[in-house]
Amino acid sequence: MRTQVRWLAVAIFLLCSTTSAQWVQTNGARSDSVTRFAISGTSLFAATSIGVFLSTDNGTNWTAVNSGLTNTNVRTVVLSGTNLFAGTLGGGVFLSTNNGTSWTAVNAGLTNTKVRNLAISGTNLFCATEGGVFLSTNSGTSWTAVNTGLTNYTILGLLVSGTNLFAGTNGSGAFLSTNNGTSWTAVNAGLTNPTIFAFALCGTNLFAATWGDGGFVSTDNGTSWTASTGLRGTYVDAFTVSGSNIFAATWYHGVFLSTDNGISWTTVNSGLTNIDVYAIAVYGTNLFAGGPAGIWRRPLSEMVTAIEDDGGKIPTQFALDQNYPNPFNPATTVSFNLPSQSFVSLKVFDALGREVTTLAYGEMSAGTHSMRWDANNVPSGIYYYRLQAGAFTETRKAVLLK
Repeated sequence: MRTQVRWLAVAIFLLCSTTSAQWVQTNGARSDSVTRFAISGTSLFAATSIGVFLSTDNGTNWTAVNSGLTNTNVRTVVLSGTNLFAGTLGGGVFLSTNNGTSWTAVNAGLTNTKVRNLAISGTNLFCATEGGVFLSTNSGTSWTAVNTGLTNYTILGLLVSGTNLFAGTNGSGAFLSTNNGTSWTAVNAGLTNPTIFAFALCGTNLFAATWGDGGFVSTDNGTSWTASTGLRGTYVDAFTVSGSNIFAATWYHGVFLSTDNGISWTTVNSGLTNIDVYAIAVYGTNLFAGGPAGIWRRPLSEMVTAIEDDGGKIPTQFALDQNYPNPFNPATTVSFNLPSQSFVSLKVFDALGREVTTLAYGEMSAGTHSMRWDANNVPSGIYYYRLQAGAFTETRKAVLLK
């Protein structure tokens, strides 16, 4: 029945689509089920049902990099420094230290090898399996189960947000750990669908992708959730963030874009001849989408405006600017430069070093980006905002005067 509905949706889409093809299908990995992407400098990796594929030319061409993978049903790929990890459905976790040229299984202590997701937090590597969450502190050399408080061990999604770790389950909603998985607490108030495939963080908003009820957003670290009405009735498989824009990958309905923190969504499917989308990622100035028909690419500039400041010029080095205005009350803007696609963490801390808020967290394209901090809910004082992007780290001081 699901297959019939899916192809009916595809047929309707094809009948209604225009001749203006803006999504372009890339070469290689065409007939594979693409499930996730990972980015490392000029390398773009895709996890598929027949292994890992690598592109070094902005996604134009793809090459299989599977030597040593004894299980090629790859569900996810993540990077930690020079280590590339692949999670497989039935073969556990594999490690590559040479950009995917060769792989080695790293499963000691991993009692369930049906891996659904992986997440990195500093030197901690978390693994979501159909038998719970596992933690490795030594790059996968050994694993320990961290499941106390979980009432459902089929884990589909993971997200690290500062000191918070979120897990999405197949049927029991979302769980939060504030101690690296040592203990978990259910955080489901407002969630009307308990199956969560993925999470994303856009500014201070946490998004959850659900199966059938679309997306949900939380502004209080999962304490409460609100349905993102523009995605109701959709099957969301993944999110990706570009600055203040968030994209959703859905089954049957293609790609959606929100520019207002998930309040409203619009489809951006022109030229996408298969609207089953499982994976989505921003790489450079392009958005990539993956599914059962392979990998597609589309310029971000066709879908959103003002992705980059400074006339679209690419900066030559990383930089964190002084916030403006400073002193401020109650809002200020923080700008920073990225010379290349980077995983960005921009956080605000108080004078005692306690985290106050997260302004940006996730992959961001090369360019100049600006994030607004509204400090209505914090007292006057001195605050510090810290940018981490790749190996670059810089901290500046901001003064709030009320």
